[in-house]
Amino acid sequence: MPSAQSLQSLITLVLVLTPLFLGFVLPTHATLLHWSEKILGYLVYIILTLVGIELAQVAGLSEQVFNIALYVLVLAVLTIGTGLAGLMIFDRLRPWHSNNKTQTLAHPVSFRGSLIQVACVAIGYAIGKLLPVYAPSAMPPENSMTALLMLLILLVGIGLKGSGISLREVLLNKRGVQTSIIFTVSVLLSGGVFSLLFDEVSLTQGLALSSGFGWYSLSAIVMTDAYGAIWGSVALFNDLLREFTALLCIPMFMRRYPSAAVGLGGATSLDFTLPIIQQSGGLQVVPLAISFGFIINIFSPVLMVGFSALG
Repeated sequence: MPSAQSLQSLITLVLVLTPLFLGFVLPTHATLLHWSEKILGYLVYIILTLVGIELAQVAGLSEQVFNIALYVLVLAVLTIGTGLAGLMIFDRLRPWHSNNKTQTLAHPVSFRGSLIQVACVAIGYAIGKLLPVYAPSAMPPENSMTALLMLLILLVGIGLKGSGISLREVLLNKRGVQTSIIFTVSVLLSGGVFSLLFDEVSLTQGLALSSGFGWYSLSAIVMTDAYGAIWGSVALFNDLLREFTALLCIPMFMRRYPSAAVGLGGATSLDFTLPIIQQSGGLQVVPLAISFGFIINIFSPVLMVGFSALG
C-alpha cells in the first residue's frame, strides 16, 4: 500500500502537470500573454515571500543555519559542477562553433533581480516572525503554496505556448536536445552523490533537490511541500546560486564551450539569462539556448515532483 505522503506527492504531480498542459492548449491571445507575463513577474515575488514566512515557522532555525549553508554550498557545487563538466566534455568530443567573434557583453551584468529575490525571502521571514505575534489570523492559508504553484505552472505553460516556439522546432534542434539530455543526466548524478554525502538525505530526495535546474520559484514550493521549509530554502538558494554563477560565467565559457555556457543557465536559459547568452555568443547560439531552455522547463517540474512522490 502506498504511504499517505506518496499519495499526496502523486496528487501534487497531477496538480502540477494539469495546469502546464492547460496552458499549452489555451488559445494564444496577445492580451492573455501580456497579462500572464505581468502576473508571473509579481507572482515570483509573492512565492519567495511566502517561502520566507514558512521558513520563519521552523522551530530552532538558528541552530539549523550552519546545516542549511552547508547543504546549499555542497548541492550548488555538485549541481553546477557536474552539469558544466558533462557539457564541457560534450563540447570537446562534439565541437560546435558559432560564427560570432565578439565575446564581450553589450551591457554590464546586473545582479539586481537576484538581490530582489533574496530580499523577498528576508522580508517574508520578518513577516513570518511578526504575524503570529501581532496578527495570527493574517497568516497565509495552509494550501496557499499549492495554489500558487498551480498558478505559476499555468502561467509558464501560457508563456511557452505564446512564445511562438513549436515543439517541432524545439525537437528539430538536435544540439539543443542533446545538450538538455546530457545536462539532465549529469545534474541528476550530482543529486545521487549528494544523497551519499548526507545520511539524512534519501536517493529520491537528492534527485528531487537536484532537479530544480535553476527554477528557484518552483523548486522552493515543491521542496517545501515535500520535505519542509528547510529543504525548500536549500533548493531556493541552490537555484539562485546557479543564476548568479550563470550571469558571471556564461561569457567566460562561451567561446570554447558554447553548450556548457548555455547549460549554466539551466531553466533560465529561456528567459532570464537569454540576453547574456545572446550578447556573449551572438544570434547563432540563440536557437540552441531556446531549445535547451524549453526542454529543461518541461523536465524540471516533472522530475522534481516525480522524485519527491517516490519518498
